[in-house]
Parts: sequence; structure tokens; C-alpha cells
Amino acid sequence: MKSTSPYAAMVLMMAASPAFAQTTDPQGSGPIVSALAWLQGTLLGNVATAVAVIAVAMVGFMMLTGRMNWRFGATVIVGCFVLFGSAAIVSGIRATASVAG
Repeated sequence: MKSTSPYAAMVLMMAASPAFAQTTDPQGSGPIVSALAWLQGTLLGNVATAVAVIAVAMVGFMMLTGRMNWRFGATVIVGCFVLFGSAAIVSGIRATASVAG
């Protein structure tokens, strides 16, 4: 009987496998899923878009007038891109993972 090294066993345990539990919502999670969908709609809806536009405009104006550090201003603007582009980012990661797997 051949013994495997602990490193080989660790690599086998960490190997990527499909997450079967994540394919559907668990039973009884309907209210939680609907509450999270409402929260997502609120955070990414018209009000959030208007607030983000105002924030980017204010940060841009403050950066141009020299009242704000450029690094902090760029962080705010990149944060807005990540917030509103999160669905596209996740779908890109999923597409890459499905092609690689």
C-alpha cells in the first residue's frame, strides 16, 4: 500500500469542485431572499443612482479645486463603479470559472 504525502492530500482536499448546495435556494428561505432582493433594489435603484451621481460630482469638484486628496477622491469614484458594476463583475467571474472548470 502506497502512502500519500500530507501535501498531496491537502491539494486533493482544496481542489475545486462544483458547489451543489448553491444551485438553488434552500427550503424556507423565501422571505429572506425577497428581503435581500428588496434591499438590492433599494441600494441600486433610482435614489442610489442619484446619490452616487451627486457624490461623484461633489468629489470631482473638490478634487479640481484642491480641497480633497486625489487618492481619496479616486477611491470614492472607483467604489461607485464597483457598487453599480457588481452584477457584471460577478457574472464575469462566474463565466471565467465555468470555462476554467
